[in-house]
Amino acid sequence: MAKKIPNPIDKHVGSRVRMRRMMLSMSQEKLGDALGLTFQQVQKYEKGTNRIGASRLQQISNILQVPVSFFFEGAPNMPGHTGMGEAPSPAYVSDFLATSDGLSLTKSFMKIKNGKLRRRIVDLVEQIAGEDK
Repeated sequence: MAKKIPNPIDKHVGSRVRMRRMMLSMSQEKLGDALGLTFQQVQKYEKGTNRIGASRLQQISNILQVPVSFFFEGAPNMPGHTGMGEAPSPAYVSDFLATSDGLSLTKSFMKIKNGKLRRRIVDLVEQIAGEDK
């Protein structure tokens, strides 16, 4: 039997759950305990393997202290569905922020108050990556 591929929306919502959980320095086990679930179930939600039902998503939004809409920000457009509002942000930004390195880098970068220094850091990273403006 062929392995079922997770729906892109389920993957996106799961990655946003993971990103917010990590922002709060909360473990999968702690979130699972608050939901009355195992950490393995939280893992499946975060990977998009298992869908998160509406009432469960509401419960997660309360625990993670964000509105339900947070989990859909930047979601990929599904074929045949016309979205309203602004275009979604590129998926790679959400994917990056859902990693511990991305979250740590972003938190540290935002602590730098000097705007010129932040700009120089961005220029340095672009040079290292080989990006030309």
